[in-house]
Amino acid sequence: MSELINFTPSKAFWSKRRVIVTGGAGFLGSFVLEQLSKLGAADIVVPHIEDYDLTTLEDINRLYDGVLGPEGDSSTASNVIVIHLAALAGGIGANRARPAEFFYVNLTMGVQLMHEAWRRGIGKFVAIGTICAYPKYTPLPFREDNLWNGYPEETNAPYGLAKKMLLVQAQAYRDQYGFNAIYLLPVNLYGPRDNFNLETSHVIPAMIRKFIEAEDHDDHQVVLWGDGSPTREFLYVEDAARGILLASEHYDDREPVNLGSGMEISIKDLAYLIARLTGYKGQLVWDTTKPNGQPRRALDVSRAEQFFGFKAQVTFEEGLHRTIEWYRKKSGYV
Repeated sequence: MSELINFTPSKAFWSKRRVIVTGGAGFLGSFVLEQLSKLGAADIVVPHIEDYDLTTLEDINRLYDGVLGPEGDSSTASNVIVIHLAALAGGIGANRARPAEFFYVNLTMGVQLMHEAWRRGIGKFVAIGTICAYPKYTPLPFREDNLWNGYPEETNAPYGLAKKMLLVQAQAYRDQYGFNAIYLLPVNLYGPRDNFNLETSHVIPAMIRKFIEAEDHDDHQVVLWGDGSPTREFLYVEDAARGILLASEHYDDREPVNLGSGMEISIKDLAYLIARLTGYKGQLVWDTTKPNGQPRRALDVSRAEQFFGFKAQVTFEEGLHRTIEWYRKKSGYV
């Protein structure tokens, strides 16, 4: 496969495509929709959770019938791309509290959506996996070839394995049916419009909210989970959306592909950075009775750059600044 350097999503390509974006009303989905609109996608369909339960075959068929018609016009179907972003997801606390739900919902949605897409002759299925699919002790940087070299970190294994099965399905359907299904592995995302609910949020929005509220309430300390030693890699959400569209347009292969920024930061360093950017000057207290999660996470991002020209553009500090300013305005802490 030849190298593709500095590619950008093409209006000529997307103006001819009908796109189903599951999870389009969510955090990442909202940015994918924005970029699709700017590219002039012929038609964008978002199955909202109020109208479609994508764990049920009946609602999946109703979704595809609405796009293709009950008879399933093959010429129409070949120009349809499904970008499957919908997921039941959350931080360590949510994964520990609801492991069965995280497994069942994510597995059931993805398997049925992909199967029906193949059955109806849809042109492409883009499955969005998770960094949680990697083994707990994966050598750094995480390379796609290491996905099967161990069991995922226990606190998010049900979620990670449910999403990982979409890779198995995509490869099986490609091998047996020639179905164009691809599998992408985004690292932890962050940015404006993220989930800032402390019960279900990931680490960056949780820290931003805690520090801003502590500063506003004149609290002298903020309690954080674990000991701060794990490392993580983060990708700004606009970059992630662009990477997904580049892969949707240019990538057609059975191998999974990481989407990341190529950086690594410890949770402790992240906390001090966010404290500085939010202006919080109090004490950080680490609650070591709480789990750390996976010890380290950092991706090898060379495959995405080689195969479809993706490279992160927004620096980490700039992305954090944009996220903090968005949350301040939304929550009234200005």
